[in-house]
Parts: sequence; structure tokens; C-alpha cells
Amino acid sequence: MNPMAVVKLKPLLEKFRENHPRIPQFMQTAASGMEEGGALDLKVTNAAGQKIEASIKLNADDIELLNALRELLAQAGGQF
Repeated sequence: MNPMAVVKLKPLLEKFRENHPRIPQFMQTAASGMEEGGALDLKVTNAAGQKIEASIKLNADDIELLNALRELLAQAGGQF
């Protein structure tokens, strides 16, 4: 893992938390419920109102990736 990537990530995460103060608690709660066989539903709405949606059925590899991302975020300065 590149330590400089973690250093660059920290101020970005801090700004995101400042802009969206309820998201860290939501992400922590959601992450605790992610398990193999569950689903991760994603929806993005652009400024024009167009929506893009996806649903991902989680497998063991997905959980491993999500846990690794969570660890990386923790190294960058705490929870999401």
C-alpha cells in the first residue's frame, strides 16, 4: 500500500465528512450489515435528473474488497 496515497486521502475524507456529516454513521451502520449473499444497491442521479442504477449480489471476494477499503479509510484518518 502506498503511504502517500493514504496521506492524500485524509484531507479529502475530512472535507467529505464536513460537507456530508450524516454519511459516516450511515456507512458504518451499512457496513456492519454487509454479508455474503446480501446486496449492494447503487443509484446515481445526475444534475439533469437521469438515473443510473445497479444491484450487486455480494460474494466473499466483494466482502474482502470492502473490508480492505474500510481498513484503508481507517488508516487515512478514521471511519468513512
